[in-house]
Amino acid sequence: MTGEDESTQGRDPAPAVTRSIRLLGLLAEAGGPRTLTELAGELGLAKSSTANLCLALEAGGMVERTAQGYRLGLRTAELGGAFAAQFNQVREFYSVCEASPVLSSELVQVAMLDGTDALYLARHEGSRSVRLGTPLGSRLPAPLSATGRALLSAMSDEEVTALLGADAVFPALTERSTTTLAGLLDVLAAARRRGWALDMEESLRGIVGIAVPLEGWSPSDPSLALGVAIRAAEADFERIERVGTALHEAAAALTNPFSAAARRR
Repeated sequence: MTGEDESTQGRDPAPAVTRSIRLLGLLAEAGGPRTLTELAGELGLAKSSTANLCLALEAGGMVERTAQGYRLGLRTAELGGAFAAQFNQVREFYSVCEASPVLSSELVQVAMLDGTDALYLARHEGSRSVRLGTPLGSRLPAPLSATGRALLSAMSDEEVTALLGADAVFPALTERSTTTLAGLLDVLAAARRRGWALDMEESLRGIVGIAVPLEGWSPSDPSLALGVAIRAAEADFERIERVGTALHEAAAALTNPFSAAARRR
């Protein structure tokens, strides 16, 4: 290895890009505008340097300036939509939901696994006009959410343990949350036997989630999950079973007919 190679090891090849990504992440986490002073403090940069980053991102539509500070710009929503739309199943998801006698009236969401979180990519509101579930681009811990559990249920216990850690402890988002790996593995075993994963008010109080895994359309696509959110007071056994069956039918309609999953059916 040359001296030049050694000197460049570990060096950020594009520090301005890295700082811009961090800045966008801060705005995404904030859920509202952040002042230039707040952003500079979080980034550990001078206000002048932070202002230059904001100006460049504002010119590209990635952030916008308000009276309260900076917030994410419309371009970020366009990019998020473009990311989801590149997958065949997300593009077809809405028409499949509308065609389902059960799902057409339900809040149905598509999620993928991102690290140990379920990341939400698409959302069908349904005709019930009930504002439940999680906004697009938001996350929930995979061990606690129905969609996350559906994704984990498609893995072996060994793979789940390797992903989460043998000593993993999960946050208690509600008094019902499963917080241990052993408890989660029992929940996943029940989901595999039942055919769908359940979140009985473990990630959001008052909300029951039902979800099934969905194999990626092509080998390069991520595995996805389809989930429905229902008010706990309305989530009786018959409705949960009806929704679970409808989700299986939707997953079958969205599965590549030449995939291994389709051939097993």
